[in-house]
Amino acid sequence: MKRSFSRRDFLAMSAKGVGAAVLSYGLMGCSSSDDDTPAVAVAFNHGIASGDPAHDAVILWTRVTPETDADVRVSWEVAADADFKDIVTNGSTITNADRDYTVKVDAMGLTAGTAYFFRFKSGSVTSVTGKTRTLPEGAVSQVKLAVVSCANFPAGYFNVYELLTEQQDLDALVHLGDYIYEYERGGYASEHAAELGREVLPAHELVSLGDYRTRYAQYRGDASLQKLHAMVPFITVWDDHEVCNDAWREGAENHNEGEGDFSARKQAAMQAYFEWLPIRPWREGNHEEIYRSFSFGDLVDLHMLDTRLLGRDQQLDFNTYLDPNTGAFDGEAFMADVTATDRTMLGALQLLWLQGTLLSATGKWQVLGQQVLMGKMLLPAAIATQQLSIPQFAELAALAQLAARAQANDPTLTQNELTYLVANQYKLTPEVIALLKLPAIPYNLDAWDGYAYEREVILGTAKSKDHNLVVIAGDTHNAWANELRDVNGDVVGVEFATSSVSSPGLEYYLNLPTEQIPATEAAVVGLVDDLKYANLKDRGFMTLTFTQDAVRSDWHFVSSILDSEFTEAEDRGYSAMTLAGSHAIVPVSET
Repeated sequence: MKRSFSRRDFLAMSAKGVGAAVLSYGLMGCSSSDDDTPAVAVAFNHGIASGDPAHDAVILWTRVTPETDADVRVSWEVAADADFKDIVTNGSTITNADRDYTVKVDAMGLTAGTAYFFRFKSGSVTSVTGKTRTLPEGAVSQVKLAVVSCANFPAGYFNVYELLTEQQDLDALVHLGDYIYEYERGGYASEHAAELGREVLPAHELVSLGDYRTRYAQYRGDASLQKLHAMVPFITVWDDHEVCNDAWREGAENHNEGEGDFSARKQAAMQAYFEWLPIRPWREGNHEEIYRSFSFGDLVDLHMLDTRLLGRDQQLDFNTYLDPNTGAFDGEAFMADVTATDRTMLGALQLLWLQGTLLSATGKWQVLGQQVLMGKMLLPAAIATQQLSIPQFAELAALAQLAARAQANDPTLTQNELTYLVANQYKLTPEVIALLKLPAIPYNLDAWDGYAYEREVILGTAKSKDHNLVVIAGDTHNAWANELRDVNGDVVGVEFATSSVSSPGLEYYLNLPTEQIPATEAAVVGLVDDLKYANLKDRGFMTLTFTQDAVRSDWHFVSSILDSEFTEAEDRGYSAMTLAGSHAIVPVSET
């Protein structure tokens, strides 16, 4: 991690602070018997975790479940070997109900690019052993990252997390948000929750600090997620559902009257996030700023952004630009609003930080780890406003082309085409023709398409330094590969987006039959300029392998999330790569 802290800075982080980390700088030589804290029977029901690796440090995390509500002393050990014969740092601290019995340790004084083992103890109980690693320094030949997002507990088993545990050569795992969902029991994507034994706790929608803590505890009871946290350090950011759906700086789609003050709800959600995730706080009590950078030697600089809660302006709404009487779309007003120079996703301070960071960065690959799609996902307005489905648009657009060819007396028009045109001409009503003539517009205004000017600022900054820019995204529950083109028409980077762990994608929202999926995916890729790949059906994760010459993205999918017995859906997997200096996405041919 590039931002540096002194020993004094860390010592200022007391265990009483929200999300604060306890400093572990060396061998302390203390144990639970060194003080008068009463012994309390505990269990490590929520596993262990590590995260936010630096060149000389890493955050360690656990939670104890005590039999009685009392202060609990927890100790930790970090070792160079799995048998803990070569311990490099240790220590102990007190946790209690004020911090939901979580423990967060910043283990410092470690060696760069090195694997370590860690564990926790309380009384006579010892946690499982975890494995973590620090960031490398200097010349680095390869970095491999896993990328995940959008894990909805009631939607199905976390088989994607389980499949990920088979990836043994990861340097880190990047979680791009929606680590939890806030909905009530029976809410979003809960059709199979009861039969799977995955109904949410608490039963109501999350609003208070206690609510969010309870939901995190349920998620962290999942065996697959626990196993994954124990094997690789996580680098995380939140998206909207860690608070509530389609959140922005001062509100959210899913925050309604009767649910209290949004600011209080957001603060509660962020506090729980910092308590339950292995993320390094910048200072005691600050659980709002999560943008930060990680340097993997000379190869990869990873910049994690908050595109959701810190600075985002409220999302635009297509309905604002539709005439309620005629259905006509006011494209001029829409374009004026969506390209406004004062419209922000990041907020002024975070944008300035990102620009400064990119301008001074020296890594071969500059990677933006953030939540929502940056690629221009423009669809015909009739589709984006859901006035026509993709199959309907394809049929009617083809019919309109035939009609135009017939009107121009095209000699290549076949008799079969003429017969088809005569039989279906009635479908080309004036209303349909008007819809077909509408321009291409963004299909998702919650993504960067709704914040066009600021996207250009970021792309222009990367372009000015001729960076090898890679943007990674989640949020949509589908997998994508985009080339990033600026307003001048130049491709200046690439975007690789991961599918979801369990949340349903476009196949759910569009009610697409399985047999229509391949044709629909091909149609979307054909309709969207610069889109090179789309998976609209499967749940999965993505791995990115960086070398000095190229970055390769591999999309992995599971056969099912409704059955605990599953396989990797290799027939749906896909691989693509980008060569350094090219900004072009090309499929990888396996031999």
